[in-house]
Parts: sequence; structure tokens; C-alpha cells
Amino acid sequence: MEHHHHHDDKDQHKPAEQSPKEKDQHGHEHTQSNAQQMHPDQEHAHHHMHDMAAEPGGYDEHAGHHTANFLKRFWISLILTIPLLLLSKMIQHWAGFELSFPGDQYALFALGTAIFFYGGWPFLTGLVNELKHRNPGMMTLVAVAITTAYLYSTAVVFGLPGMDFFWELATLIVIMLLGHWLEMKSQMAASNALESLVKLLPSVVHLKTAQGEKDIPLEQLKQEDIITVKPGEKIPADGLVTDGSSYVNESMLTGESVPVKKEKNGKLIGGSINGDGVLHVRVTGTGSNSYLNKVIGMVKSAQGAKSRTQNLAGKVAKWLTIISISVGLITFIVWLFAGKELSFALERMVTVMVTSCPHALGVAIPLVVAISTILSATHGLLIRNRTAFENARLLNLIIFDKTGTLTKGSHEVQQIIPLQSGISDLELLQYAAAVQQNSEHHIARGIIRKLNERNLELWPSTDFEYMQGMGVSGVVKGKKIVAAGPNYFSNHHLSTPAVPASIDQSAETITYVLIDGEPAGIITLADSIRESAPKAIAGLQQMGIKTYLLTGDNEKVAASVSKKLKMDGYIANVLPHEKQEKVKAFQAQGYIVAMTGDGVNDAPALAQADVGIAVGSGTDVAAETADIILVDSDPEDVVQLISFGKATYKKMVQNLVWAAGYNIIAIPLAAGILYPNFMLSPAMGAVLMSVSTIVVAINAKLLRVK
Repeated sequence: MEHHHHHDDKDQHKPAEQSPKEKDQHGHEHTQSNAQQMHPDQEHAHHHMHDMAAEPGGYDEHAGHHTANFLKRFWISLILTIPLLLLSKMIQHWAGFELSFPGDQYALFALGTAIFFYGGWPFLTGLVNELKHRNPGMMTLVAVAITTAYLYSTAVVFGLPGMDFFWELATLIVIMLLGHWLEMKSQMAASNALESLVKLLPSVVHLKTAQGEKDIPLEQLKQEDIITVKPGEKIPADGLVTDGSSYVNESMLTGESVPVKKEKNGKLIGGSINGDGVLHVRVTGTGSNSYLNKVIGMVKSAQGAKSRTQNLAGKVAKWLTIISISVGLITFIVWLFAGKELSFALERMVTVMVTSCPHALGVAIPLVVAISTILSATHGLLIRNRTAFENARLLNLIIFDKTGTLTKGSHEVQQIIPLQSGISDLELLQYAAAVQQNSEHHIARGIIRKLNERNLELWPSTDFEYMQGMGVSGVVKGKKIVAAGPNYFSNHHLSTPAVPASIDQSAETITYVLIDGEPAGIITLADSIRESAPKAIAGLQQMGIKTYLLTGDNEKVAASVSKKLKMDGYIANVLPHEKQEKVKAFQAQGYIVAMTGDGVNDAPALAQADVGIAVGSGTDVAAETADIILVDSDPEDVVQLISFGKATYKKMVQNLVWAAGYNIIAIPLAAGILYPNFMLSPAMGAVLMSVSTIVVAINAKLLRVK
């Protein structure tokens, strides 16, 4: 995207060393001012996205065809194929029966034409599409084969000496439609990322007017409007606080786990959630100028670029198309020069082209895909993009977003340390919980969770007071209790109590508990590392894959988590729009990168990465932009995903070898290389074809998750 060239080249290649200071200069200021103009009409954006995501495999042949449409074409073509097979002389000759009536060849022609145009339509439009993008693949291969067969068979019906190929054409179309339907069924719906992003905004806004407050729909909100955001509401647009103060949760947008204090002139991002204060806001960015829309733009451009890569079947099909057409033409020319009549040369050419379109190839990959998708889903991996899943075996660097991926994303109580004799750690917890029970802050929630875990009674408290940026106070059991951070002491010009050595200040947040003005104890909280994270990192390193931690959190926290997990490195203080840049920088160094994340702020990076992995417990948006979703949010599944990706790829290659192997033998025989001793009749070609299809189907069934 155009507005990200603010790192100079040196930076580009040193993602890990960029200093926090440098980042701040490219902060929100930067994102806001460079509004990426995007069509404000969400409808338009959504359609655009659908077209692009229609076929994650890289050729957009399904843009207009939905899964149900393929299935319908399959059934109708199958029904038409039955009488067509009964009327085909070759099938009759084979099965040893005869069925003929005057004009039967015209009935055959009519059925063949119906199947060619109705069943073959997706392949014919696919051919046009692939050639337009100069990327011939499966669609071109199928379309060339069915068109050749159709034109030749039509000529035979109207007088050219030879055997018609209508039955070949029909079976090929039916099998390919089934293969494509399987393939599409196994990929989950294309991207709804835009819908999920748009859902982050509230539908109604409280606008301040001369007559007082009035509720208007979000669409009517304009730049410079003054609005009110009440406690707990979503912030409808980017803006500046004109009055009031509150803590705002931006974690789904910025990945910063701690709610951010917003006072007069503070910047707000549309989509974040207001805490317990009332804010009056002057709107600075709506619609296409908003931060959220920039995220949409970044996601779109990354997905667009990614959908152009081609998967394995596509690559093989491309080569087979080239071989099939060239061998077909050479065969035709050679037989003509050898003095054979036109009809013989034509029949050989058509046999080559029809034979070389492997039915097995149409089923080889879709079957493995369908089976691997079902197996993955039962093991907690949802695969949304095949090409990316196939690429999982090539990964050599994985970037983990810290909050919610490697860590639980919620602050848990780590230590309770009494500072006075005569007070137990349990009492300390009860006092803190009593006074914190009216607060929505993540620290308060952590303390209440701990109280419930220990099955302790929650004491009532009165005179609750929220001290902005410091903590809370109230009266519990007749005593004045304060639960606050270090700021409380500096604000009241008191000396901060000494912190015991057992506390790791880089990773733990400290809350002091004061009883009647005297420090009575310390409670520390930290975002705890998931149990399976160390095993996951170790497993990846055994596979020779580097692991990096990427987080909006500060240097200290990042260093401590990355050290505990023995990761290869970390990048801290990363602003959301820079996450995508970091992924690009690693890619520029030649790494094949996977990104694992769970928030809106990860969406552009997930789309940019070679493989985007979303953690199931995260936001819809992350899930919609990722290629693979880990349902159980377990980082160890990443290891399983890669080894399963390798197993799946191996199966695909085996199947392609079978499917293509049949061609290597069949094409020269069809061309008449052993003439006159042996000629591969189209019928014989068909038998070989069925055998290879069955072998491929059985092989696909043998796929297992380790």
C-alpha cells in the first residue's frame, strides 16, 4: 500500500532492531494523516472482496459459480450422461449390446451439445479467465480437451469418418464438476472480513446538537461532528476527546493489552471500546478516512496479492496443457506428412488431447483436499485457504503475536505479599477484591477471578471511588482501603514502598493495598503464558523454524516472554500498521513467514504472511483474514498444522505422480508411437483413465493426522 514507505531501506532489512523511539514518530499521527481513499460504500467493498477471495487457489474461476451451482450442474450433466452412454457405439461395443434407431446419432449430438454447454460452461469461462491472466491451469486443460472432443465428435456425426468422443466428453465433464464441487465444499466460504470489520462499529451515534443530544445512524456521521460516547459503548469513528476522561480498550485494534487513558485532546480509534467514563468527541475520521478502513485496505491489498499464487494442481495442469496441445499438433502434422488421410490424423490428435486430460488429476487433489480438510477440522484446524496450507511445509519463520496467542491475554494474580504482620495473604486478597468489585479494569477482573478460585467471600464495600490513572478506593469493614499502582504514591507525595526481590518488574504489574493510609501488602498480576507455548516453540525449533515474538507491549514484557520461551527474538512496541511492515521485511529477506494472531490489529499482517494463522479465541476479523484457524487457540496446534501440511502435500505429490504417470504412458501410445503393431484406442485410454482415478482415490483415503 502506498502509505507505508516510511522506513528507509536499512530498516527494511533489520526488523528486530528498530528502536521504540523511531516507532513513536510513525505512530497514529502517521496512520491517520495518510488516509487511504477507499470507496465508502461497504457494499462495493464487500463485492470487491468476494471476487478476489472467490478462489483462494489463485485462479478466480469460481467468481460467478457458487458451490450449489456446481453441484446442480453435476447432477443434471450426470442424468444426461446416462442416455448418452447407452447411445455411444463404443460403449455398446464394449458392453456387448446394441441400441440403434434412425437418427440416433443426432440424439447423441443433442445430448452431447447440452452437456458440453451446460456442464462445461464453468470450464469454458475458466479458460477465458486463465488466458486473460496468462496463467493456463486446470480450467484450460479441461476446456481444451472437451472442446476438441466436441468439435471432432460433431464433425463425425455430420459425415467425417471416425468414432465420436461424446461419451469421453460427458464423463470428463461429470468427473471434473464433482472434483471442483468437492474442492469448493472443502474450502470454507470466501472472505467475510469486511463484514466482520464493519460490525465493530456501533449502528447508532449520540450526536450533540444545539437542541441537545440526538441519536443518528452511523452513516450520517460527518467530520467535525461532536458526539458523546457513554461508558461501555463502542467508539463509532476516529476522533479527539474534547471533554471528559476514561480508559479505552483498544486491544482488538492495537493489541495493547492494557486499556489506554484518554483525556482532553486524546486520540480515539473507531471500533475501540470505552471504559467507565463519559467522553465528548470531535470526529476526525469517518468512513474511508478511518483507521479501521485503512486496516480494510491493507487486508484487501495483501489478500489480492496472495490469491495470485497458484497451487500444486494448477502448476501441473499448466504443464499438461502445454504438453497436450503441442503433442496433439505434432501428432496431427506427423501423420499427415506420413501420408495418412486427414480423418486418421485428426482422430489421433483428438485421442491425444482427450487422453492427456487426466480425470485422475481432477480428483487427485480435490479428494486429498476434502479429506485433509475434514481431518484437520476434527483436530481443531480449520483450513480456509488451500494454497497457504500447501505452503505450510515451506515455512522457516513464524511470528507470534503475544497477547492471546502465546499468553492467555488476561491478567492473572501471580503473587500476594503482605507488608504488615497480622494480615494474611487471603485477607489482603479479600480487601483488594472488595474495593475492586465495582471496577471493570483488567486488574480488578484478575483479582476477582483469584478470589473466586480460592472460594473466598466477596466482602461488601461502600464509598467506591475511581482514581483516574491510579487505582480505586472504598470503605470495607469500616476501614478505608486503597488498591492502587505506583502513581498513587507519587501523586500524594508519599514514598513508594520497596518492592521485594521476588517480583519480576519487567513482566508483573504491581498493585499496592493500603489500609487506613498504611501500605498493607502487594498483589502482582501478569499476562500468563499458555501451558502449551514452551512445547510449541521447542517443536518448531526442532523443525528448523525460527520463532519471533511481535507485540504492541513494551520492551521489558516482550523480552521476558521471549526469553522464558527461548524464542529467536522479539519485536516490541509495534504499532498495528507496522505489523504488516514487519512481515514484509522478513519476506524481503527471503523468509517464508507464518503469522499467528488474534486481533483486528493482526488482520493486515495475517493477510500479508505466506500463511496466516488465527487463534480461535480471537476476533472474527482475524479469523476471516487468516488462511487457517486454530479452533482450540493452542499454539501447539501450529506444530501439528505444519506436520500435517507436509503429510498432505506428500499425498498430493503421490497422486499427481499417478495421475501424470498415466499420461506419460498414454500420450505417446495415443499419438500412435507403436503403429501399426499397437494403437491406443480411445476406449482403452478410458479404461486406463478409470484405473488411475481409482488408485488416486484409494491413496487419498490413506491420509492420516499424526
